[in-house]
Amino acid sequence: MNGEAKIDIRTLSLADIEKFLIESSEKPYRARQVYEWLWKKACRSFGEMTNLSRESRQLMEKRFIFPVLTVEKEITSADGTIKSLFRLTDGLFIEGVLIPEGNRTTSCISSQVGCPLSCTFCATGFLGFKRNLGFTEIIDQVTETNRQSMKYFQMPLSNIVFMGMGEPLLNYEEVKKSIEKITSADGMAMSPQRITVSSVGVPSMIRRLADENIRFHFALSLHVADNAKRSKIIPLNKKYPVEELIESLKYFHVRTKKRVTIEYLLFNGFNDNIEDASDLARFCRNFPVKINLIDYNPVNGSVYKKSEPAKLNAFKEFLEKRNLVVNVRKSRGADINAACGQLAAKQGNHFDSL
Repeated sequence: MNGEAKIDIRTLSLADIEKFLIESSEKPYRARQVYEWLWKKACRSFGEMTNLSRESRQLMEKRFIFPVLTVEKEITSADGTIKSLFRLTDGLFIEGVLIPEGNRTTSCISSQVGCPLSCTFCATGFLGFKRNLGFTEIIDQVTETNRQSMKYFQMPLSNIVFMGMGEPLLNYEEVKKSIEKITSADGMAMSPQRITVSSVGVPSMIRRLADENIRFHFALSLHVADNAKRSKIIPLNKKYPVEELIESLKYFHVRTKKRVTIEYLLFNGFNDNIEDASDLARFCRNFPVKINLIDYNPVNGSVYKKSEPAKLNAFKEFLEKRNLVVNVRKSRGADINAACGQLAAKQGNHFDSL
């Protein structure tokens, strides 16, 4: 074992931990205790594993590492929204947001450090991209926001949305691993029906979600259904136009029978007129959907502004008259720059695109 690089213990399976303990002359049942500390109890260090002997803990400390992110900054909005700046072990920063809504709390978490897609309305898009997050870094965000939920709202975390920094489908394997752990009986045992993965749309990955018959919810961040307009705000649309998205979502519905959520940010004078609503309605005729109209939280460096209330209401009424299910999501945490990427930008977390 001398000279051998230390392994992150949370990358090991229960069987791997048991094998290590047996080889180290430890009782095999200790593996289950260690595993529970790692995933069910979400401990942050070997020292917290209090039902293990000091010798057992020291043995693991010599062989393994236990990297965890830390909360660098925590800001609370007047509406109760909590935004956190997380420091990763390599010194980079990501963000998470905890949103209280009546008798539930929702955690908005990141999947990448920065984002490679450069969407023009998004603060993260201005940062560039550094790297994907590992599944343990994703889970640490959930752990921390769950602690915040218990501390400030006296309830466990209710829902998780992958709508923070990054494009989840470009880091799918790690996102998938994190969800498997979060929903596992050995982990947080959260229902996959309380987890939503939101993407601007990668058709091949949408088809993969269908082929794997995912149990969590999928949301498409569409924001406009016209190719020319969408390419202005989401450069990826030039590679995967609206027509390709439609075909992949048809496939998704046929394979899974699930209804897709369409996320639609309203920008004043850009995508909030009746013609835009008509384009959206036409898009949504292809498969069962639920539409979330989202009140835009303006970000520094973006030319886009939030839509006027009268336009939002007219847009909503137009869709509802066409028998579409529409919800309005009001912006939260505007006074604390709760749109993802803004706090990291203030921290100087700028990256060169890779």
